[in-house]
Amino acid sequence: MASISHQLGLHDLRSRLSIIPQDPTMFEGTVQSNVDPLEDYTDEQIWEALDKCQLGDEVRKKEWKLDSKVTENGENWSMGQRQLVCLGRVLLKKSKVLVLDEATASVDTATDNLIQQTLRQHFSDCTVITIAHRITSVIASDMVLLLNNGLIEEYDSPLKLLENKSSSFAQLVVEYTVRSNSISEK
Repeated sequence: MASISHQLGLHDLRSRLSIIPQDPTMFEGTVQSNVDPLEDYTDEQIWEALDKCQLGDEVRKKEWKLDSKVTENGENWSMGQRQLVCLGRVLLKKSKVLVLDEATASVDTATDNLIQQTLRQHFSDCTVITIAHRITSVIASDMVLLLNNGLIEEYDSPLKLLENKSSSFAQLVVEYTVRSNSISEK
């Protein structure tokens, strides 16, 4: 059997892949330059992306709108807002592969829920790879790969893993549920 080698150039890879990291990246400049750093999109497209990530109204309230100032590292924006700007950047780019690297670990539950909802709504036809410790970030995934000390422990759909009460994933969900219930009862 002949082997087929596929080559994907670095430029092509970068143009089809987006990453939302745990620590959102913002640069000194404007809202517009942070959402569209390469100046590839129209103002209308930028507003559409900001509206999709629920940040449009917040930016419209600012005196300078898209030209509103962003200080170094986005320090004049909350952590949740910075993460939503990163989400807006990804929505604008319309990548086919999205990597979420603990993307919601530093945000509150409401922002996490907003990000999860936006991802389900606008990335349903994309490959989304979610690296997370929060169960809520992965429970709606098509497949779950559970790592333990760098080794694959389980790989299946969340439903199948939950059906097996002895699976590590099912046990994590139970622990998360118990922890969440005890916190809400206080």
